[in-house]
Amino acid sequence: MRGILFASASALALACMPGSALAQSEGASGARDNASDPVADTDRRENVIIVTATRREQDLQDVPLSVTAYSQKELDELGIVGYEGIAQNTPGVVINRPTQNFNNFTSRGINTNGYSAGLQSAVAIYIDELPISANGNSTILDPNLYDVERVEFLRGPQGTLFGSNSLAGAMRIITKSPDLDEFMASASTDLGLTDGSSLRQRYNAMINVPIITDEMGLRVTGYYRNEDGWVDNIGTGIKDANSLEAYGGRAILLMKPSDRMQVKLLASYENSMPADSALTNPALGRFVRRSDRPDLFQGELTNFNVTVNYEFNFAELISSTTISTYDASFYVDLAGTFAQAIPFALDAFGADDLFVQESRLVSSHGGPFQWVVGFFYYDKRRTVDFDYRSTPEFLAARGLTGLPDEYYLRFDAYTDQSEIAGFGEVTYNFSDSFWITGGLRYGKTEVQSFTRGGGYNSNYLLAALLGFRNTALTVTPVPPATGLKVSDDRLSYKASVSWKPHPDMTTYATVATGFRTPVVNARAGQVSALDPNDLVIPDGAKSDSVTNYEIGIKGNWLDGKLSANLAAYYIDWQDIQVQANRISDSVQFATNIGAAESYGLEFEILARPLAGLSFSLNGSFNRARVSQLTDLEAAISGAERGVRLASPRFQGSGTVRYDFALSDSAKAYASLNVAHVGSFPNQFPNVPGNPNAASPTYDFTDAWTNVNLFAGTRIGKLGITAYVENLLDADKVTYVHPEAFLDSRYARMRPTTFGIRMDYSF
Repeated sequence: MRGILFASASALALACMPGSALAQSEGASGARDNASDPVADTDRRENVIIVTATRREQDLQDVPLSVTAYSQKELDELGIVGYEGIAQNTPGVVINRPTQNFNNFTSRGINTNGYSAGLQSAVAIYIDELPISANGNSTILDPNLYDVERVEFLRGPQGTLFGSNSLAGAMRIITKSPDLDEFMASASTDLGLTDGSSLRQRYNAMINVPIITDEMGLRVTGYYRNEDGWVDNIGTGIKDANSLEAYGGRAILLMKPSDRMQVKLLASYENSMPADSALTNPALGRFVRRSDRPDLFQGELTNFNVTVNYEFNFAELISSTTISTYDASFYVDLAGTFAQAIPFALDAFGADDLFVQESRLVSSHGGPFQWVVGFFYYDKRRTVDFDYRSTPEFLAARGLTGLPDEYYLRFDAYTDQSEIAGFGEVTYNFSDSFWITGGLRYGKTEVQSFTRGGGYNSNYLLAALLGFRNTALTVTPVPPATGLKVSDDRLSYKASVSWKPHPDMTTYATVATGFRTPVVNARAGQVSALDPNDLVIPDGAKSDSVTNYEIGIKGNWLDGKLSANLAAYYIDWQDIQVQANRISDSVQFATNIGAAESYGLEFEILARPLAGLSFSLNGSFNRARVSQLTDLEAAISGAERGVRLASPRFQGSGTVRYDFALSDSAKAYASLNVAHVGSFPNQFPNVPGNPNAASPTYDFTDAWTNVNLFAGTRIGKLGITAYVENLLDADKVTYVHPEAFLDSRYARMRPTTFGIRMDYSF
């Protein structure tokens, strides 16, 4: 490991026009009464929301970028337990979710197919200081959102403070630290019934113990889920096949050996085990799928973190060290590649070992300057066992021998990825109402893949497709191989100017950049065994990058009864990383193509016209399309100049809520939440490598609307909420998988779910 010490300051004056960033409802739990604010009289605002999107505590209204923040209270009130709920209530964001533990966000239209096989996700996902997002066709855990401080979704590139792979944004899940003064505990139970018969059980609990008052405390959280499915698999004969069992927890020990120093130790564990995929085949029925065995996308995350804070007279030093392991199963039936003619499946097991170190200094002195300077190091090894299989029944029926078992191809591979960077950001306040911010990050990334020896290959696919019988298959060893090492040095920057024309209104203009790490194709140079004239797999894809231009306004009026955030943006996306498939054997590979542009408008509005009554509305209008493309790039990717990217043109949600008193000690509420997402394409329209042929897997999602009802009461420390999710029992298609290898490629809305949620705290 080598160190980079980096400090920078830059400023850019831009013309100021309206733009965005809002937290959704009544005050986040991160708000503090003594939060510093450059405007002296903002104390009269009812709901000051403090976020750390800029790596320092800051009033959300003064953050010069688009951020939506959710406190635990807001998550509970909206029934949000994971990624789906976050996406449905965050403007400009869509979740591409084929099934449980297979999640990929699209933010501001920056996506090509929502699957991104072999490519890093365009939105970085963090649990505290741990980045958990990975390449798009990996199992990505949907973490539990109980007892969190808040969730922040930052839209637009976050390259200066969050590094590579925050190309289109970053989502941060910030856990709660122990309270050193008070003993407290809480528990919640959520029981629901989906489609009239499938039971959903969710249990959560927390206990906080101040071991030594003001000096040491422990906070422990645990959860368990057991949820019946609602999709039938006719291939396995299992009804309600997509059931889920998940459990985990975390423990945080906080120590304050002095007034200047605190040490936080965190250990967490999550295990999510869906029993089958939820993807369906409309030709077979409404909620019906087919695979020869259950498709498994299971994940197990273990995380250890040490964070040390030390207060100097001029700044706070924050050092965070994280070690994490993530074990994942990726078992999928690939027989759709050949229209179910022969058994063809992949049983892959992966393991990620991560080490992350970030150290930063955050200014705490007075004066017009505030600054952050830091160092970041990331090291990851992903090991994957690739086992491609037939079935014993098929091999016996055809008389195909020579294999040690049902697996016709086995090999183990691993990829080493590292990033080292220095970053800095500085704000200069000319006055309480005008300030500028500049930031830089310089980093180097390296990626290299390796194949271990000891595996084997065979001519099974060729023999099976040509109808060979009573034949001994040819088995050849897979030799060890060292893949091409690729590296990239990148400078990311951000500059903004902010102006308060009124103490309750902030306007800003920002330009920011971001990039993704380069990609190495594991099978670079490979010729197709089925068609030697098909494409030869290229080496990989270099980094792609975006430049985001944004203007925004955030404010509140009528003594806080009306607040709004508005943002307009234009994004220039260069050297787009895309995933393509070779026609003959469906081998996936990564490459680059021209450029795209995305522009749009985001809004968030919250109104409280009467005591107890509130309305919130958010949404986004977006246009995203390929803007530059050569004929060769069109041929290899299946794209066309001017074609839409995989994002809706409109997406939004609204909530109406009424709170009222039942007695001096009992309160009640009722709310209606409606979310809508427009239709969008699932991929580029043509067959990669054959631009004159329309892709048979090209399709559009449905435009869909989800309606949820909530009614509840709180009597002292007991809360009870009854709810109906998907009140209209809509079954619209929310995602279309772009790959031909799947027989079942369509994700649908979960059927109507009735439930009751109870929580108790003391």
